[in-house]
Amino acid sequence: MKIASLVVAWMLIGAAICAEPRVNGERLNAHLEALAAFGKTARGGVARLAYSEEDRQARDYIASLMKGAGLQVSIDAAGNIVGRRNGRDPHLPPLVLGSHIDSVPDGGKYDGNVGSLGAIEVAQTLSEQGLTLRHPLEVIIFQNEEGGLIGSTALLGELTEILLDQRSRSGKTIREGVVFLGGDPAALEKVKRQRGSIASYLELHIEQGGILDAEKLDIGVVEGIVGIKWWEVTIDGFANHAGTTPMNQRQDALLAAARFIESVNRIVRSVPGRHVGTVGRIQALPGAPNVIPGRVVASLELRDLEETKIDMLFQKIEAEARAIAKESGTTFGFAPLHVNAPAPTDPRVREAIEKNVRALGLTSKVMPSGAGHDAQNMSRLGPAGMIFVPSARGISHSPLEFSRPSDITNGANVLLRTVIALDRGLSR
Repeated sequence: MKIASLVVAWMLIGAAICAEPRVNGERLNAHLEALAAFGKTARGGVARLAYSEEDRQARDYIASLMKGAGLQVSIDAAGNIVGRRNGRDPHLPPLVLGSHIDSVPDGGKYDGNVGSLGAIEVAQTLSEQGLTLRHPLEVIIFQNEEGGLIGSTALLGELTEILLDQRSRSGKTIREGVVFLGGDPAALEKVKRQRGSIASYLELHIEQGGILDAEKLDIGVVEGIVGIKWWEVTIDGFANHAGTTPMNQRQDALLAAARFIESVNRIVRSVPGRHVGTVGRIQALPGAPNVIPGRVVASLELRDLEETKIDMLFQKIEAEARAIAKESGTTFGFAPLHVNAPAPTDPRVREAIEKNVRALGLTSKVMPSGAGHDAQNMSRLGPAGMIFVPSARGISHSPLEFSRPSDITNGANVLLRTVIALDRGLSR
């Protein structure tokens, strides 16, 4: 009996040693609630604009959590919060986890925050379990993601003087914001990283769409982040008296714009695929009830995983605009405003995510990300992957944004296991 008991005891000890660690979901979700207090709104959401006082206070809280997780914490020259944990091999490049904590003006408490706190929880779990990876581990909380992926753009060395002088939603320029967060705009060259300087990048995030929730799935394995192109569309007609100009003699820029908006929807829907097109902003000038609009300034946005698809749709839309212009006596001008190139995730990283989803007994779906993330910049430095957890009813950028605590815990456990798997499996 004694021998049998010893055998059982050793088996239990061996199982405990071999078992993969799990995150503390209760702690992770408690941290999420605590972070939501910084910039909390009356509707239960968050208004934590980049470079606001609420942003700075939240960053102090995040830095304290990172230190508590055993990370060596610093602020880089771009204002990103960087936490580092040494690996067994100091010559290996780091495995990087990250996201952001800034919000849109009337946002929710999950966008960005789930990934940021999930990354810190992974670091804390490794520390508590006494597990040291081969690779160094870095957790990066990127500044001003909502204002155009500013923090990760700095790591690419592409935070130009023009970008630094742009004004953010908080009222500060990007340059002023960097200083406000403890960075140094004059030293941005020190932040720049070269391709191959990271072993991998992983980002946990809420889906911000309704696919996982509708299909009752646990995890989204992101196949890529869509490319985004913006144009400013200027439509010129002729401003004239609304009471004395006959209907058949008008060059109404707003009427031409209305036809243009309808054509964008029709053209985008006519081509099979998961691409989207949006006219989200429009201004009619001079803007008086008794004056026929002589000019309209509008926006056009197209998104898809394939840049060639975006370009093909734009060509169709531009051709339709020329036809509208000819019929209405107006002219159309398209000025490019912004480009985010499509960023496919790394097949090896996707495979590692899917394997660990199955190991945890969870369900998953390979899917694109229709929103932009810092991962698309980080994919230019090394293999990148993203893990989605469900967003209830597909609501995001809203105080109604919600992800269940169990889903957040599942996502963090997938993140943890994938980090360990990549650390074991990557050759460098």
